[in-house]
Amino acid sequence: MPRTLWRIDQPDFTGVEVFGLDEGPDGAVLRGRVVGTIDGAQFASVYEVITDPDWVTRRVSVVCNSAARTMLLEHDGSGTWVVDGITRTDLTGCLDVDLGITPSTNTLPIRRLGLAVGDSADLQAAWVRFPEMTVQMLTQSYERTGDRSYRYRSPGFEADLTVDDHGVVTEYGEGLWVALKQEA
Repeated sequence: MPRTLWRIDQPDFTGVEVFGLDEGPDGAVLRGRVVGTIDGAQFASVYEVITDPDWVTRRVSVVCNSAARTMLLEHDGSGTWVVDGITRTDLTGCLDVDLGITPSTNTLPIRRLGLAVGDSADLQAAWVRFPEMTVQMLTQSYERTGDRSYRYRSPGFEADLTVDDHGVVTEYGEGLWVALKQEA
């Protein structure tokens, strides 16, 4: 199981994350624990993302200790999402989840799309925002710019990503997230 320790250094969000990725014949499991401050307030969250063998998000659980809130997202694999027991038609067509507190979920479209260098793809993701823990559709674009590099774009934002052999981010933007340590 690849494990990563990230440093988070953004204007409104600082902290660390411990992340692990388990891959098997039935899919992958991404697990993370994030602690830090958002807008000066203490923040802690634990998450788990389960995919099918094609790297399509199937189930996401998030516990946000600082907000005393849990969230469960379930996906049928074809674009229908249920969030905390309520079908969300506004998320129809999303195959990926994007947890705003971690670069780990960039691994999902990177692995699912399998882009060749120079290729790009547009997609819709179910974007979970923190600390408010709301979900909305977010248009995203990934362009593979090198063997281990991508350009990520969403409305009003773009960042260069560097990844390892598993498609896990080692650097996101100019120091927004940086892998301090990785273990295979």
